[in-house]
Amino acid sequence: MFASTNYTSTAIRNYTIAAVTVLTLSIGIGELFNNPDRIATQNTIDNYTSYLGAGLVSYAQSSLK
Repeated sequence: MFASTNYTSTAIRNYTIAAVTVLTLSIGIGELFNNPDRIATQNTIDNYTSYLGAGLVSYAQSSLK
C-alpha cells in the first residue's frame, strides 16, 4: 500500500497532519489561556492591587515622618 503512494499524496498527508496538529495545539493553548478559573483569579489579583498600592503609600508616608 505505501509502496504505491507517490510524492504528492505523501506531501498532502504530511501537510494535513501538520495542520491538524497546529490547530489542535492552538485550540488547547487558547483554552488554557482563556480558562475561566484563571481569569477569575486574575480579576481578583487586579482588584487587590489598588489596596496593596494604598498600603504601600501609607507605609511609605508613615516611615518618612
